[in-house]
Amino acid sequence: MATSIRLDREGDIAVLTIASPPLNLYTAELQQELGEAIGELEATPPRAALIRAEGKIVSGGVDVSLFDAQSSAADAKVLFDEMLAIPDRIAALPFPTVFAAHGLCLTWAFEVAVACDIILASEKAKFGLVERVVGLTPTMGGTQRLAARAGVGRAKEFVMTGATYDAATLERWNVVNRVFPIDGFDEAVRVFTNDLAQGPTRAHAATKKVLEHYEHGGVAEANEHITTIAAGLFDTEDLRGAVKSFLADGPGKATFTGR
Repeated sequence: MATSIRLDREGDIAVLTIASPPLNLYTAELQQELGEAIGELEATPPRAALIRAEGKIVSGGVDVSLFDAQSSAADAKVLFDEMLAIPDRIAALPFPTVFAAHGLCLTWAFEVAVACDIILASEKAKFGLVERVVGLTPTMGGTQRLAARAGVGRAKEFVMTGATYDAATLERWNVVNRVFPIDGFDEAVRVFTNDLAQGPTRAHAATKKVLEHYEHGGVAEANEHITTIAAGLFDTEDLRGAVKSFLADGPGKATFTGR
């Protein structure tokens, strides 16, 4: 049976590819394979990860037969809990995560995208949470994570209209971080991800932790934890080496190993 997910290691980065074209639909099989791939990233962390897709589109959404198979609200709750665990685990990964959207990116794929740290889109990309067509609301955290990036009003518009929005619009909304030309897009996102991987990845993990506290409790909660989080970086080789490099050679000369 063909695999739906492929995980490759390219130097310091891991590249997780959704590989079930032409539609890259979310199925029970894809969910299992995606969970296994995330488990590999959790067990053997890279210094950064790139999530991308093969084919003309990123994803056409969820295979609706998966919903049709749910015989009760209780059964649906079990499925939705399993689905929500996927982006939650991605968000919790202790290294930078980049999502690359080269084309149409609907429902579950968009919900995975907003669970990543950085979203890079081609100028041809379009995004949507279109669950309204089956009388459902998004279940994998997309609504609330979109609200965290763009505000509650934008999230309501995005979900309630079920429309698709281009990359330039979502960049203006602060959902997409950067928009690149379609020509050379795949190489551009790899260069971007590799650049993150060459940085102080333990410090990047600390930044994610600080912002997790901010999302939970605002500036006050982040302030309660920032000094402890930052102080812990003094136990890393990267900080110690970079400080010595700065003093000896000036700024911007340090190299980082992620330790």
